[in-house]
Formats: sequence, C-alpha cells, structure tokens
Amino acid sequence: MSDNEFEYAGSDAADGTWDDEGDFAEYEGDFADLEAEAAQEAMCLPTVAIVGRPNVGKSTLVNRILGRREAVVEDIPGVTRDRISYEANWAGRRFLVQDTGGWEPDAKGMQQSIAAQAEVAMRTADAIVVVVDATVGATATDEAVARVLRRSKTPVILAANKVDDQRTEAEAATLWSMGLGEPHTISAAHGRGTGDLLDVILEKLPETPREGTGGTGPRRIALIGKPNVGKSSLLNKLTGENRSVVDNVAGTTVDPVDSLVELGGRTWKFIDTAGLRKKVNQASGHEFYASLRTKGAIEAAEVAIVLIDASQPITEQDQRVLSMVVESGRALVIAYNKWDLVDEDRRYQLEKEIDREMVQIPWAMRVNISAQTGRAMQKLVPAIDTALESWDKRIPTGRLNNWLRDVMAATPPPLRGGKLPKVLFATQAATRPPTFVLFSSGFLEAGYRRFLERRLREEFGFDGSPVRVNVRVREKRAKK
Repeated sequence: MSDNEFEYAGSDAADGTWDDEGDFAEYEGDFADLEAEAAQEAMCLPTVAIVGRPNVGKSTLVNRILGRREAVVEDIPGVTRDRISYEANWAGRRFLVQDTGGWEPDAKGMQQSIAAQAEVAMRTADAIVVVVDATVGATATDEAVARVLRRSKTPVILAANKVDDQRTEAEAATLWSMGLGEPHTISAAHGRGTGDLLDVILEKLPETPREGTGGTGPRRIALIGKPNVGKSSLLNKLTGENRSVVDNVAGTTVDPVDSLVELGGRTWKFIDTAGLRKKVNQASGHEFYASLRTKGAIEAAEVAIVLIDASQPITEQDQRVLSMVVESGRALVIAYNKWDLVDEDRRYQLEKEIDREMVQIPWAMRVNISAQTGRAMQKLVPAIDTALESWDKRIPTGRLNNWLRDVMAATPPPLRGGKLPKVLFATQAATRPPTFVLFSSGFLEAGYRRFLERRLREEFGFDGSPVRVNVRVREKRAKK
C-alpha cells in the first residue's frame, strides 16, 4: 500500500501517557460516530426509478442527476433497453437512480421486454419520477403510464422536461390533468430546475429501501487492459457469440459494451471497454472520449478484470491500468491472457516480472487463461467471488481491536521523539473497499503502517481487494 492511502488529522504530538479506559471514555463519542458511519455505509440505498415513454429525456435526466455522462444518450428513441442503476449523491445523501427503457402499454417483441423491465423498476423502486415532454404535452402513452402509477402506493413525482423558457413553462401547466400532482418543470439538457426536482425526490425517498427491494441486479465486472490484449475475445468466449468486434488492430473497441453472462449458475454483467492508452492527453477525437468512458466503466463496476498479455513483457502501460483500478477502490482480478502462447522460458520470465513489477499488489487475484482456446475459463468465477467477498467484508469492532492490541504488544511501533505512539482504538468505517480508521496518540512511521496492513491481510484475508487505512492523530486532552 502506498503512503498516500493513509490520511492524518490533528497533531502528531501527544503529551503525557495514555490510559486505555480513560482515553477510550474521552473519545467515546468519536468512536460512536465512526461506527454509525460504518453502519450507514453498509446499509442498502433507496432507489428512485426514472420512467416514461421513449425519447422524453430520461437518460439525459439521469446524467444530470449523476453530474456526469454515464447513461448513453442519442436523439433517437429506444437507445436505453435495460434498467440500469447508478449511485447518486445530492445534498450529502446517497441513493440509487435507475434508468429504464421507454414504456409502451401495447409493446410487442423486444419493446415488450423493455417495457417489462420498466414495470419491474416501478414495482421495486422507493420513489418514481415519470418524465413527460412538455413541448408535446400528455400523449396517450403518457396517460396510460399515469393510470398505472395512480394505483401505485409508491411516491410519484411528475417531471415536465424540455422546459427551456417561460412560454413552455406555461404550457406545462396542462400536465396537471394527468392526476399525478404538480408538474415540476425542468430542462434535463440545460440543468434548469433539476436542483429543485432533486430536493423533491429526497423529500419523497425513505431513509432505507422498503423491504424486499434490496439489490441492484447482477454484479458488475469491467474488462480493462491496454489495447489488443483480448478483452473483446474474452467477452465473446464468455457469451458464446460475437458480441464484440474483434480484430488484430489495436483500438477496435471504442464504446463500453455491456453483456449479461451466465457463469457458475449466476448472471453477471460484463462491460467490455476500450483499451487504455498510455496517457489520456495523448489520445484525440473518439479515442479521448473512449478513454473517459472506460474510466466511467471502472467507477460503475464492482470488480475489474485486468487483462495482461502473458506472451509479452509486462509494460508500464499495464502497470498504469492496474494503478487506475487500485485508486478507484475496485476489487481486482488479474487475468494473464494468451496463455496458449506461453512456453516454459516465458513462464519463468513472467514469474520474475510479476515478482518485480507487481510487488505493490501481491493481494490481487491471479488466473492464467486463453480467451482464444477457452483455457481455464472456469477459474474466473472463483477468483471473482473471492475478490468480491473481500471487497464486501466487514470486521467486527471488538475482534479488530483485540487483534490490534495483540499485534502492537508483540511488535510496538518505533519511538518518535522519545515517545511510543499508541493506537488507542480502531474501527472499520466502510466497505467497498474495506476502510479502517485508527486513532493514534502519535505519528506512525510509513514502514509500521505497511506492517499493520500486511498483518491485517494475514489475519482477515482481503484477497483481491484494496484496503484503505486512515490514521487520525489526536492530542491528549487536558483533564479537568
């Protein structure tokens, strides 16, 4: 773990000696606050579903709520097909926003499946935002959506979209006739009125999701790597069809390609991404935006599978890709691809390269595969499961502190300024990735912090997941 993964607050000087019981009582409120934050982090988030007929601006509104371009937007109907959940934050409160395909009451074929996904979203969400094009007014489809939603016990918010001026705002008043309450006028494209809409959404959302609505669908896996390492070939092998275009020319994939894949009796969502160039600022045109979308795919994923060409030496580019995943805090599986091209000499060299180049991430899960031949593909699911289990793992506070006391008694930290720093209390403040906070009476040397992280992994696992440790240095408070 690098030094910059540790944060310090307060002073690095502490006067006097520390007494466990007295000091614990002194900072008990701080510890209680941290544990409350940890409980909040572990809790499932409430969900708001964005629904409406095709091409009314649902995905544009989702992007506006997120503050970034995540959902795909085109000026043609039917681009969004699945219901896709994204984590959003407004006024310090976190929730899930669910983008859906256009809902049509009498849809057939694929459109019927899309409408079914929207209906599931309406049934399971904690609040529903129905989007209507104010420049067109309420159509027969809008009225059909309204009839369904008026029977729902879930809070419904009516958003009149594409209101760019006062004239259109006056026309939006006719939407009161839909019987869904006040039409909140917005322009998702320009941001007009969206802040007020978000305030209303937060008023309607419960603090916790209603029972039975937890979960956000299949676990999300991003396929990451430099160009031409076999990401699209791996996705095609997993799906059993030519879902992604494959060519020997590097950079064939530009947009992230989402695919639902059945593996190990479960459904997973795989995202094939564009190959990451050496530096984003070296890319131009569509390559630049492809790099940005790849970064977005990493942020939206829960675990990243980084593909490395095992038949070639590990490059600085490979290491930069790995660093990006680690910094994002995602679970990590390294897949050494093209193993069918690796002979005995290359295996020996590769092991030396791994020992030399991967010394900072010995905890990453490793699998040796061949997307071309299908070799060892069955090893992917156990590696992904292990990484996600570590990513979600929470250590009880009592067990953590008992372990910490034993470790520090056996190997105390180095003296600093003639005084022995002491970690008074520790708690796990978050998961995804596991994040720990240590309250210390003094500065802890970088070497000792790395020692604590190694012992933490030895005791509790965390294979396949980054671990973040924040140290808060507190001065001894004067006793009254």
